[in-house]
Amino acid sequence: MEQLIDFVITWVDGQDEAWRRQRAEYENHEGEDNTECRYRDWGLLKYWFRGVEQFAPWVRRIHFITWGHLPPWLNTEHPKLHIVRHEDYIPGEFLPVFNSNVLEIYMHRIEGLAEHFVYFNDDYYITRPVKPSNFFRRGKPCDLLAFQPVVANPRNPVMSHLYLNDILVLCKYFKKRKNVCRHPWDYFHPGYPPLYFFYNLLEMCFPLYTGLYIVHGPSPFCKETFAELWKREEILLKQMSRNRFRSNHDITICMFRGWQMLSGGFHAKNVQKDLVYREIGKDNLELIRSIQRPKSRILCINDAPFTGDEDQLRRELQEAFHSLLPKSSAYER
Repeated sequence: MEQLIDFVITWVDGQDEAWRRQRAEYENHEGEDNTECRYRDWGLLKYWFRGVEQFAPWVRRIHFITWGHLPPWLNTEHPKLHIVRHEDYIPGEFLPVFNSNVLEIYMHRIEGLAEHFVYFNDDYYITRPVKPSNFFRRGKPCDLLAFQPVVANPRNPVMSHLYLNDILVLCKYFKKRKNVCRHPWDYFHPGYPPLYFFYNLLEMCFPLYTGLYIVHGPSPFCKETFAELWKREEILLKQMSRNRFRSNHDITICMFRGWQMLSGGFHAKNVQKDLVYREIGKDNLELIRSIQRPKSRILCINDAPFTGDEDQLRRELQEAFHSLLPKSSAYER
């Protein structure tokens, strides 16, 4: 039987004046992560859709989450495209919201969402053909289960809090050594990268969870994962839903992904091999090459504070993607 898989993607137009006015009305900066790079748009969204059409034509439906603005070129009549506004799936008491963590924990409420779906940030691009089996096997999401300590990162202190918040919830339900004994091949899968295989061995010296490694790329999910965690942690999740901006007190989508892995509800696989990670920086030659001559199925372009010429870099990125995906998709007018 064919497995039906949806894609979900979140997007924001950080230059929309109405959106910026509303954001300014609510921001207070205390304990928040509200930097501009969280909302910056490099003008690459059309290439995300082109990549889906060319390299993942089997997708059942794309759920496009937006504050309300839409790219002028987007073909909203495409039969596979479902426009989802925040008010369509997030309770009104928590709106407006500018916190991606809140946008993500309610995704299971999207009308018509398939039981199996893959969540994309708008900086994850499909650059080579992918199959459903790259994301799901026998109805289970593919993932890599590895330990990784939560670190105190002064450059991004909010994220350090978030990773710790996630693992603190998970360790309420799973005991580390007991879980490893119950699911040994999930931790010591022969195909895992050697680095994480040995990380897992080393971590067995410590009885408590220090954190989980979450591959920075598209996240395959089952809706039942969200239903289960909402049933168990509804008070906590509703409480954090009041954080209109990223906050030290948030829970992230990584907790849901970690639950799938620790509960044994996933297919162990080296999903890292399908992904190349690049970060916006001063020297972006390697990033441009990764677009023009992709060696992986998925490219992540992580935004970061950038002091160079944004307009020039935007042109270079768009030209590189155009060389890879020059043909307009049916998702464009």
